[in-house]
Order: sequence, then C-alpha cells, then structure tokens
Amino acid sequence: MLLLLSHRHRPLAMIATIASILIATPSPSLAAELHIGGATVSITPKQPVALTGQMRTRISANVESEVTATALALESRDGDNVVDQAIMVSCDLIAIREGVLDAVRKRVQDRIPGFDPKKLVMNATHTHTAPVIREGIYEVPDKGIMRPAEYLEFLADRVADAAVAAWESRQPGQVGWGLGHAVVAQNRRTVYSNGTAAMYGSTAKDNFLEIEGYEDHGVEVLFFWDAKDQLIATCVNVACPAQEVEGRSAVNADFWHPVRQTLREKYGEDLHVLAWTGAAGDQSPHLMYSKPSEERMRKLRGLTRLEELARRLVVAWEEALQGASQERHTDVPFVHTVKTIELPERMVTREESFAIKAKVAELATDPKQKRRMQWHQAAVDRFDRQQAGELQPYEMELHAIRLGDIAIATNDFELFTDFGIQMKARSPALQTFVIQLAGPGTYVPSARAARGGGYSAIVESNLVGPEGGQVLADQTVQQLKTLWADK
Repeated sequence: MLLLLSHRHRPLAMIATIASILIATPSPSLAAELHIGGATVSITPKQPVALTGQMRTRISANVESEVTATALALESRDGDNVVDQAIMVSCDLIAIREGVLDAVRKRVQDRIPGFDPKKLVMNATHTHTAPVIREGIYEVPDKGIMRPAEYLEFLADRVADAAVAAWESRQPGQVGWGLGHAVVAQNRRTVYSNGTAAMYGSTAKDNFLEIEGYEDHGVEVLFFWDAKDQLIATCVNVACPAQEVEGRSAVNADFWHPVRQTLREKYGEDLHVLAWTGAAGDQSPHLMYSKPSEERMRKLRGLTRLEELARRLVVAWEEALQGASQERHTDVPFVHTVKTIELPERMVTREESFAIKAKVAELATDPKQKRRMQWHQAAVDRFDRQQAGELQPYEMELHAIRLGDIAIATNDFELFTDFGIQMKARSPALQTFVIQLAGPGTYVPSARAARGGGYSAIVESNLVGPEGGQVLADQTVQQLKTLWADK
C-alpha cells in the first residue's frame, strides 16, 4: 500500500584504536523465511523552506516534485523465532544530518515492540533541492517559512510513520537481485598539466590533462515480491548523487522522481522504490565533455535532462529484473550487523591554517558570505583542537548486511568512488551494494584527489581524509567477510 502521508561524532580515547560495538547476530549460514514490508510517505513541507546544498540562501518558490521517504522492513523467521531484522529508509534529502536518525529511532522505539531501533538505518539521495535541517547555516527570514528545526520535527514524524507502516505490513515474500548498467554519473574532477585538480573544471582548456578518476556505471538492484508474485518493493543502487537540478529554488527530488513515476506506471502504483546512492563523492550527473552532442541527442528524443537520466536508469533496472525474476528466493541467509568504527580525522597543516584564516577574515566583511565563511572557519577550529591535543577520531556506525548472495554496507560520507570500487572488488559477496550518505555526509577523497586539491578534496571539505577512507574500506570489507565466514 502506497502511503501519502547523529551524526555519531563523540570523543573517544585513542585515534589508533578501532572500536567496535557489534550487535549480536545469528550464524550467517542460517536461512529462514523472509518477511517483507514497504511504505512511502511524502516529506514535502506545506510551507516555503530554505533549500540546502549551495553556499547561498535559496527559499523554495514552489514544489516541482515531491520529496519522499521510502521504508523497507525485512525480517527473517525460523518458525516462530525471529532470526534478524532491518528497517531501511531512503530519503530525498541532501544527507542524514546530526540528530535526524536519533529522532526517528526514538519515535519508533515504543511503536514497534520487539524491534531493535539500532537496526533502523537511513540514507539520503543527496538532492540539493530539499529542505535545510540545521539552524544557523543560512540567513533565513523569521516569518513566512518553515524553520529548519520545525522541518526536522516534521521529517522525523513522517519517517517514523513510514518505518512503522512498513513494519506492520510485513508478509512472507521473495527476493531477487540483479545487475544492469547505465551512464548516469560522470567523474566531476578535472586534472590539469600542472598537477592541480578542480571540481567541474573546464575540459576545454589547453592545459586540460584528464578526468581524475573512475566511474562506476553498474546499477545494483534488489527486487521484492509478495507470495502472489506481485512486485512490492525495489532498491536501486547507483553511484551518482541526485543533483542534476541542484541550483533551482524549488523543492525537487531530482532524477529519482521520474524514475519512481516510470516504474510505478509500468509495474504497479504501489511499488516502493528505495534510492540508494553508491560511493560517488567525485561523481555527478552533470556533463563534463561532449555536451553539445549529448544535448543534441537528448533534444532529438524530446526529453528533459531528468527524463533522460531516468530513462537510462529504468532500462538498467529492467535488465536486472530479467535476471532476478529467474532466481527468486523465499528462504535465504539474512544477517544484519551494526558496528561502530573510528576513523582518523584529516589533519590541518600550519600552512593550511594560515591560508584559511586569511580567507575567513576576507569573507567576514560580507554578510552574504556567511555560509562560506563558516565552512572555512570549521577547518580553523579543527586546527586549534589539534594544537590543544583535543582532536578526536570520527565515530561512524557501519551497517553490514548479508541477504542471500548479496551484501549491503553503509557509510556516512560522500565517499570517493575509488573506495566503493575497492569494497566491491574485495567483498566476498556476488554483488555488493555500497550506500553512502547514511550520515552527515562530508567528502572522503582518494589520495590522488587530495594531491590535486580543489573543492571536495581540500581540508575544508574533509573531516576524514584518504587515510580514514582506507580504514573505512578495510573495516567494511572485514565486516562483510565475517558474514561469509562459513563459506
């Protein structure tokens, strides 16, 4: 039934220690009957809101497409015994900001008896045309809009409603998995002959050398059917953030809206579509080269850019469906682990601190630059903590799931694709779904990106640097291997 309705960065003892708090789970070899439920709710505000994702303030003038939250509830049972559980919620937000997950878990705790709230996980699609959640980031009017704090409460209520509705709709079902391919993302970092790099740098310059990194065009898909073979839910994992229309002043779910519309028109209006963004910190749907020829073909097809991206994703989804439909499973291993890991924060050098302080002083003279000034100031504050010996590791909640032959792993960040490729390549699973932005979402660059610099790879952009990214990749792979330890 289609319903229309913390950050964990805390002081710990030592940066060298990788702490783990592992929720007890059954043996990975244990297969059990799978019960599945889904729900979709609107998280679109009824009032104008400040929109997130840019360094300037934007107030929504209208709603171009609804932003939604989609919940998938999974539970495996061996007779009357519960084997494991998960509720996964995909949201049309820029990130899962501090306080959001805790607020949702608190709301569902008493409404879902017998469910462990730690096994509820949220992720964001990274649309840049969703409401702001944090106060004090932008200069917003006192009247006539929904304040960020108000929206957070509204959001938490709606997401909790979706989680509960999904859980209460659980029924025996079937799962299948498949792989398609779609060119949706392009690596958005250009490298020049002098060794520097830039996000969205011009590729028409004479000193343009190369696109910096790899692109992952795989579309990993999960499918869920009820006992009558009706498709009830799907999870679509693509290594590209939803930010094609990122500069507009209107609420917009970006390319996921036409994807969901098309799939529901073809496969059932009650189909629940979870959008999972893969490791894509250096990717975007924006064209980096061959733009005239790409745009010519799009116009000849009579499609908007969002429709073109959706067309490609739907074709890939249907490729995956062709295979998955032939191998449906009702009785599969299902294990959901939750582990807390520590990642070293990126250090700020003294030279960097001097340069950043100068930028802060310059920007402080212009009230319109408040957001940009705060962004730089945060790195200065981190340098001061370093000097005082107060720098602490970043604490992250890692969800690792085995569902039959596939693995799912989450992270908080805009994680550069190199790390996602590494996780997939080293994983013991047949397919591995890497879900980024299950937390506040700062960039984690590759080592080569950090050498080139530029936005997304400079210290202001990163709480966790390349070293921490490698720790994250290693810890994720290690955790996935424990789920296949019996093979």
